[in-house]
Amino acid sequence: QVQLQESGPGIVKPSQTLSLTCTVSGASITTKFYYWSWSRRPPGRDLEWIGYIAYSGTIYYGPSLKSRTSIAWDTSKNQVTLQLYNVVPEDTAVYSCARVEPPYFALGDPPDPEWYTGRGQGIQVTVSS
Repeated sequence: QVQLQESGPGIVKPSQTLSLTCTVSGASITTKFYYWSWSRRPPGRDLEWIGYIAYSGTIYYGPSLKSRTSIAWDTSKNQVTLQLYNVVPEDTAVYSCARVEPPYFALGDPPDPEWYTGRGQGIQVTVSS
């Protein structure tokens, strides 16, 4: 059974870069046809998809944060990383990673609830000076 664990700082100052890591166990991040997704939920708002990286290393970004986001992986550690640049207080949210399995015709679309086959617990990140 796959397990995902997010880690990173709980507090980040405005204009800094937020760096988060999702450590995966129970499955290899390079296994076909898994995709490793980052999302966030700001307080009182809906879940917002950030992007996902495919088993092949191809990355798909959501439109809202694309200009400030970088998703990468470390296959030797079986980890997926997220960097969000130049953060502002509105980036305060619970950030979570998940395993999704999108159909080929929907690649690049935000994850449908039916695609999820594993979720992390999420990590609270607060942007504050």
